[in-house]
Amino acid sequence: MKSIKIGRYIGIIALILAFSFQSCAQKSNGSEKNNSLKNHTFEVQKTESEWKEILNPLEYKVLREEGTERAFTGKYNDFKKEGIYVCIGCKTELFSSETKYESGTGWPSFYKPLNKENVLEVEDRSLGTLRTEVVCATCGGHIGHVFEDGPKPTGLRYCLNSVALDFKEE
Repeated sequence: MKSIKIGRYIGIIALILAFSFQSCAQKSNGSEKNNSLKNHTFEVQKTESEWKEILNPLEYKVLREEGTERAFTGKYNDFKKEGIYVCIGCKTELFSSETKYESGTGWPSFYKPLNKENVLEVEDRSLGTLRTEVVCATCGGHIGHVFEDGPKPTGLRYCLNSVALDFKEE
């Protein structure tokens, strides 16, 4: 009897953890977003076929279709070099290695953008919960999400997909 209860608790905990790790970056339904992007004009505009020519399939899935890479698989999760993280689609400077920290989520995390004007934060109601999506302000590419459980001084955790980023070493 005790082993059945323990098994149930373990199963519930496993489900909670699985959902938590998936919450950093998931595909959103565009109709569930607010209209804040409809009035924004992106400097870099390409057709879907043009994006497919310059992005590999996973980059395209994440940047253009709001997908995600699996936790702990991205090249920048444990990356320690100093420099600037840029959008893979348009090379806009997004985050500095100075604000990168180990969040334990399996995705690279930062506590603030390099320049607030280079990222847009968009309401995302997919998965039955309210989150804030992070989008490149230059090309509209999906980068990840931002949460209010980060370190000081901002208290924010920008949880990003490595595949949506490139890196310029200092």
